[in-house]
Amino acid sequence: MIKMTKVLGKKTLKPALLLMAAMLVAAGCSSGGGSTKEVEVSLEGRYTVDPETPAWQLDKKEEPTDLTWYVNADWWNTDFGKDVVTKKIKEDLNINIKFITGDDTKLNTFFAGGDMPDLLTIFDSNSPVVQKAATWALPLNELAEKYDPYFNKVAAADTLNWFQLKDGKTYGYPNYSNTQADYDSGNIPAKTAFVIRKDVYETLGSPDFGTPEAFRKSMSEIKAKFPDMIPFGFNAIGEGTGSLGDALQDFIGVPLETEDGKFYNRNLDEDYLTWLRTLNAVYRDGAISDDSFADDGTGFEEKVKSGKYATMLLDGTPQQGGNLQIFMSANPGKEYMAVDGPQSTVGHQPTLNQSGITGWMINYITKNCKDPAKAIQIFTYLLSEEGQKLMNYGVEGVTYKLNPDSTVELLPEVKDLQLNNADKFKKDYRMGEFMFFGHDRHKALSKDAFPESIKQMQEWGKGKLKPHFILENINPDQGTPEARGQTAINTNWNTTLVSMIRAKDDATFDSVLAEHKAFLDKNNWDKIVEVRSEKMKANKEKLGIK
Repeated sequence: MIKMTKVLGKKTLKPALLLMAAMLVAAGCSSGGGSTKEVEVSLEGRYTVDPETPAWQLDKKEEPTDLTWYVNADWWNTDFGKDVVTKKIKEDLNINIKFITGDDTKLNTFFAGGDMPDLLTIFDSNSPVVQKAATWALPLNELAEKYDPYFNKVAAADTLNWFQLKDGKTYGYPNYSNTQADYDSGNIPAKTAFVIRKDVYETLGSPDFGTPEAFRKSMSEIKAKFPDMIPFGFNAIGEGTGSLGDALQDFIGVPLETEDGKFYNRNLDEDYLTWLRTLNAVYRDGAISDDSFADDGTGFEEKVKSGKYATMLLDGTPQQGGNLQIFMSANPGKEYMAVDGPQSTVGHQPTLNQSGITGWMINYITKNCKDPAKAIQIFTYLLSEEGQKLMNYGVEGVTYKLNPDSTVELLPEVKDLQLNNADKFKKDYRMGEFMFFGHDRHKALSKDAFPESIKQMQEWGKGKLKPHFILENINPDQGTPEARGQTAINTNWNTTLVSMIRAKDDATFDSVLAEHKAFLDKNNWDKIVEVRSEKMKANKEKLGIK
């Protein structure tokens, strides 16, 4: 999960480059992009499909299948077959996977050049790639019927329905697709927290951060007593808003919609703006570093590892779990801990978000796939209980043991490595990271699923999650005037947010905010709200929400 890195992967791209790439990808998709005809695979001599048995257990194909898998993220680990998890996948499925990574520009070259990979993973559910998947990807329901009907036993029906295109077929399947039932189960942990170093918290006598006045006062006290530390930090900004946008809005419980069920501009919510004014005051007090606005993901992570921040509004705690664990192991008694941070000034409760039903990484099998039978076997395998346990806990008897109550426990030497050598743990085992089809319900099987460093943060978040289903995939369709206006507004808001927090005085803060409001009026905002409200209505109908 989560997901700070993946957010960075999208938000650090230049808006203009994104727009250009989106237009080219749309063109590539609409023209077929060279991927026009499905490769037919004969199962003769390999296996006979059986709805009750996963096809990977039946397949007698002797020679290994070589597949190329493109992941639209430069940061993805391209190793395969070296660590415990991918070595087991390689053996069980008799496959060799060559991973290729890149950004939207590289993604476009596949569609423009026609040299499509066998499998493809992207992250933007609103992109033309997803909307036009029928032109370049194979329908999963048809692949299952033809090659591996067991897929329908492990795939979630709600998720398949959510990703169904207008032709009634489903082409992509995501990871971390959480349904209402998943939220109701209590097995989904929060990924956002306001954290403070324990030694700082204790030295200051459990300071309060709940109100704007208390927050500013506590930050000033941190600055005075810990001059070598940065009092307040947040996820890297890049071209986005780090954890100061949606994450902060969720933290203080800004409403998701208007009272009559239409799109609500949460950026201009008065409660939220009160907190942005507070952050501006804290900045002017010298308790927010200018470096925090310039740091990339790596720079931010290095500061987390070294405990440079006294407090942080942290979004994507699982993704920072390794860095937090490194600091925790090296500095006993100083670990980061979650506390009640900024709270609504008008009485709203936190509405923390998770990955929603759209999930995160969306996986496809392309029409150019040289062995679609083997490809759908991979989907089935990774979605199954066996695959989920492997991705989360490794191999039974090698990395974990199964307790009589069906819970999972890492073996002592593996647990020791997780606690004390996070880098080697990641390299040798890769548990919890090869998560193309991961889901939190399987992490609930073990106390060892997450590093010790974030367990207290997840405990603090219990009862604070609220599904944001109605806000998923509501951006205007790409290529429309509203989409172009939305892109411009997003870029303008991101720079506006930073400028407001860094404003030299109240008058400058108000002036920058007024300029953004005028920018909305000039960029078709009313029409964008109309489009989003219609899509919210469609989402509610799709999910049966009243």
